[in-house]
Amino acid sequence: MKIIDCKQYDSKWWEVRRGVPSASEFGSIITPAKGEYSTASSTYACQLVADYYDSFYGMQEEYVSVAMRNGTDMEPRVRKFYEFHRDCEVTEVGFCLSDDGRFGCSPDGLVGDEGGTEIKSPKLSTQIKYLDKGVLPPEYKPQVHACLWITGREWWDFLSYAPGLPELLIRVTPDDYTKKLAECADKFWEDYQALKKKIADRRELAIDERIAATEIEESYF
Repeated sequence: MKIIDCKQYDSKWWEVRRGVPSASEFGSIITPAKGEYSTASSTYACQLVADYYDSFYGMQEEYVSVAMRNGTDMEPRVRKFYEFHRDCEVTEVGFCLSDDGRFGCSPDGLVGDEGGTEIKSPKLSTQIKYLDKGVLPPEYKPQVHACLWITGREWWDFLSYAPGLPELLIRVTPDDYTKKLAECADKFWEDYQALKKKIADRRELAIDERIAATEIEESYF
């Protein structure tokens, strides 16, 4: 794992993650339930390629719901709760790249040399649903296992916390789903690189054709 020294959402963070498949988007690479290659992978690959050509990348105003804003505001408090509950110290980092530099993640924190944590602060009704099921919520399964795989850590704690309700704290370790995720990630990388090359080649051809057309037009004058 390579740790990039930056703050999440600053200009450097946006630049280092440009075109990098990120753990938070692994739900577009692998399905949560069966661990199969997702049909949404082609759309995600298109978005990653588009990021290379977007001159406004990292400058867009993204939609932030009240729940998302509350989650961001609550994160420091929940992190302190986690540190007290687990009797540990969480290290905040900007961005982590896999050893080969292909994939990345923005952890909510790394714990010692072995673990990491993903923190969520959902609305009360969502927290109740999580508590009722008592397992890692399916919508976060790809992200958590991707963080495990990308960082090479031994475990990852998923913490969901909502004031007034019990917390949900699940420790996740590598398993068969992690192996399937690695296989899907490799397939996605091949598809992504093939698309990236196709667009680059077509773009270069289009530029050459425009230059040739301009030269022909100018020759008439």
